[in-house]
Amino acid sequence: MKTKGKRQFTFQVFCVLVSCTMLSCKERVKENLPSLSEPREIVALGKHIEEPYLFTSPSGEVFLSWIEKSDSLSTLFYAKWEENNWTDPQLIASGKDWFVNWADYPQMEMLSDGTLVAVFLQKRGPGTFSYDVMLTFSKDGREWTEPIVLHDDGTQTEHGFVSMIPWENDLLIAWLDGRNTGGTDQGAHDHGHHGQMTLRAARLDPSGKKLAEWELADRVCDCCQTSVAMGSEGPIVIFRDRSESEVRDIGIVRWTGEAWTQTMPVHADFWEIAACPVNGPRIGAKSGLTAVVWYTGAQDKPRVQLVFSNNGGKDFGKPIPVDLGKTIGRVAIALDDKGKAWVAWMEEGAIYLRWVGQDGKKGDPMLVAVSSGKRGSGFPQLTAMAEGLMLAWTDDGEWRKVKSITLPRE
Repeated sequence: MKTKGKRQFTFQVFCVLVSCTMLSCKERVKENLPSLSEPREIVALGKHIEEPYLFTSPSGEVFLSWIEKSDSLSTLFYAKWEENNWTDPQLIASGKDWFVNWADYPQMEMLSDGTLVAVFLQKRGPGTFSYDVMLTFSKDGREWTEPIVLHDDGTQTEHGFVSMIPWENDLLIAWLDGRNTGGTDQGAHDHGHHGQMTLRAARLDPSGKKLAEWELADRVCDCCQTSVAMGSEGPIVIFRDRSESEVRDIGIVRWTGEAWTQTMPVHADFWEIAACPVNGPRIGAKSGLTAVVWYTGAQDKPRVQLVFSNNGGKDFGKPIPVDLGKTIGRVAIALDDKGKAWVAWMEEGAIYLRWVGQDGKKGDPMLVAVSSGKRGSGFPQLTAMAEGLMLAWTDDGEWRKVKSITLPRE
């Protein structure tokens, strides 16, 4: 496995710009992007490198994790961004019994004391959709603890779509929990179950000890990512909700200092869809500002929308359209120091990036990467860092590889 930079990017961008012109894009897409760094690649001969996850630690360090797949073996690695490149890969864990899914990828986080946490999915029982969320911890980034199961229900059901954030000296982790779904009967809905998928959260200390656990919502969309941010009162969790009439809009729950709120809608799109769209929301919070971005297909008009809140998510402003009209969603978000939200999303096989202001003003969309619209291209990852922004994605070729670029601070 190695990391490297390539010079195919300019030609790929040109090809998609031609495609965008043929599709009659309504907005001017920036064609010349001298500020973007040359892509860095993580590749391995004869192996797929995929499912990147990107985050910035409380101390400002940027980390990237990914899965290396070879035959039946899945291996989770990570690297740290240092001196304008990725460090040598560090092994976290590996296994032949993992549940590896393009939309439900492993993740990492760093706690306030420097403890690293990683999560991945491990199969439980014979059912296709029976798997557990596994956690492992490291004090030095080299030695990792024996993985433990996050949840204690012991059911052979789905558990996944994790999101994590440091909470004071501890960890807040949210996940979709299928303990009420009744297992792997393939005659039921989305993933073959009769009961309801729930949203749960737990608070863990740096050793992995569970300090508290809550059910946050008792009926949610089965396979859309969750997302968390830290507000002024505590964690904020967003997710794709699910009503009895199959309306699947974005819901939000907040910690008020003593308890969690009831689910409230971020915005009423009234998107009625019989099956899970596999397209979760993203939230960012910084200096009292909260922003949420999501994909919706309501009224048969696929679009990406963004809303801001200045009161910690108690209410939000009017949705601001972000996409160019051919979106497949797969959004990511990062807030800068100027009160702007940077949003990444996909239009067919291309990844775009733009900033959006609280007043509704928007920067020109920038074509930053080319992959594919297939599942193998996964979900773009975006994080803010001291120097600007970092974007990572899966390049969906014959042998998948992970690429990353940086955009300097304006």
